[in-house]
Amino acid sequence: MPTRWRRIVIFILSLLPLVVLVVKAATNHLGADPQKAVVLFIGTWTFYFLLITLSVTPLKKLAKQGWLMAHRRMLGLFTLFYAVLHMISYFVFILGLDFSSFGAELVKRPYILLTIPAIILLIILGITSTKGMMRKLGKNWVKLHKGIYIVAVLAWVHVLLQVRSSYADAVLFGVLTLALLGIRIFWWQQKKSAQV
Repeated sequence: MPTRWRRIVIFILSLLPLVVLVVKAATNHLGADPQKAVVLFIGTWTFYFLLITLSVTPLKKLAKQGWLMAHRRMLGLFTLFYAVLHMISYFVFILGLDFSSFGAELVKRPYILLTIPAIILLIILGITSTKGMMRKLGKNWVKLHKGIYIVAVLAWVHVLLQVRSSYADAVLFGVLTLALLGIRIFWWQQKKSAQV
C-alpha cells in the first residue's frame, strides 16, 4: 500500500477511539459516572498512543517493519492530541471549569501534577516534529525528542498513583513501558560498548 494511503488509514483508525466515545456518550453507555468515564477513557487512549508511538522503532529494528517510521510523527501527534483532550475533559467534566478549585485538586490528587510537565513536553515535541525543525535543531533534535521517555515514565506513575482497587492496568502499562524503554537502554549500551 502506498505511504499516502497508509497515512489516511492510520489517521482514520486513530480517530476511532474518539468516535466510540461520542457514540457511547450519545447512547448513554458511559456508566454511572459518565463524566469521570470520559476523562478515564481519553486518558487510557493517550497512554495507548504513547506506547504505540514508542513501539515504532523496536518494530522497525526487530520485525523489519521500516515502513512504520514514516508514520511515527502522526502517531506522536495523536498522542499529543489525546493528551490535550484528556486535560481539557478533566477541566470541563471534573472541575466544571472552576479553575479556583484547581489548587485544592492538586492537594487531593497529587498525581495530577505529573501531567503538567508531561503535556508541556508533548507540546514541545509536537511543535518541533516538523522536518524544518529537524534541520534547524540538528543533533539537538534527537536529544530533545528523547523527552518522550520522560513522558512515558510520568504517564505510568500518573496511572499508578490513581489505583484504588485493581493494579492490573497499572502493571500492564508498567511492563510495556519498561519493555519499550529497556530495549532502548540495551541498544544504547551495545552501541557504547562497540565504540570502546
